[in-house]
This record gives sequence, C-alpha cells and structure tokens, in this order.
Amino acid sequence: MNIYESAEDYLEMMLMLREEKGYIRSIDIAKRLGVTKPSVSYAVKNLRLDGYITMEKGGEIHLTEKGEQIAERVFYKHKLICSLLKSMGISDETAHNDACRVEHDLSNESISAIEEYLRKNNIEICDCLDPELY
Repeated sequence: MNIYESAEDYLEMMLMLREEKGYIRSIDIAKRLGVTKPSVSYAVKNLRLDGYITMEKGGEIHLTEKGEQIAERVFYKHKLICSLLKSMGISDETAHNDACRVEHDLSNESISAIEEYLRKNNIEICDCLDPELY
C-alpha cells in the first residue's frame, strides 16, 4: 500500500490526538503539526476520499480501519526509534524529531532489529504522547 509521507504524518497525529484527547479535530491537527487550517482541510479531504478517515457533520474525524492500521504502524515505528535514541542518551526532543524524520524510511528489517535490540536489552518502549514535543 503506497501512501505519502505527509498522509502518514496526518494519520499518526490523528491517532495521537485521539489517544490523548478522546477525539480528533482539524484545529488540533493544525496546531500540533504547525500547518494552516486550509492545509489540514486539503489533507482531510484527500484522506477521506482515499478511505482513511470519516468525518461527522460536526467536524469530528474518525480513522477507518485502513487509516487506523497505517497510523498505528507509523506511530509504533516512531516509538521504537525514539526509545532507541533515548536509550543512547539523546534528549527527548531530539529523539522525537529524529524519529519523525526516519520513521517513514526505515525498512521492516531495520525496525525488526530495533525491536529485538530493545527487547534483549530490556529497554522500555516510550509512549511518545507528550504534547510539548509536537
């Protein structure tokens, strides 16, 4: 399944907002991603047309099963990478920023190796839901 990196970022942020707040709104996405409301509207429209999200009349956004799977996969990669970097002494902010940059590009082999390394070394996977980092 091919999906653009920016779409993955939006889906990941939607999942994070839902986990944190219990709901997803466009205004919150814009604030967290540092983008304009029109940019979010454009992305939301495309994600809806592609079947990744649904939207209620009141504006609340919901991930579809397809959108949820992608969001969870990207967020899990982010947490693994962030946990690895933090275990090496990298600051929370830098680990988060670097994880955001590489989460889309690492192979499944590399992700599996990071997973195994964290497990073998009893390194806890961080939850990465700190709103201050976004």
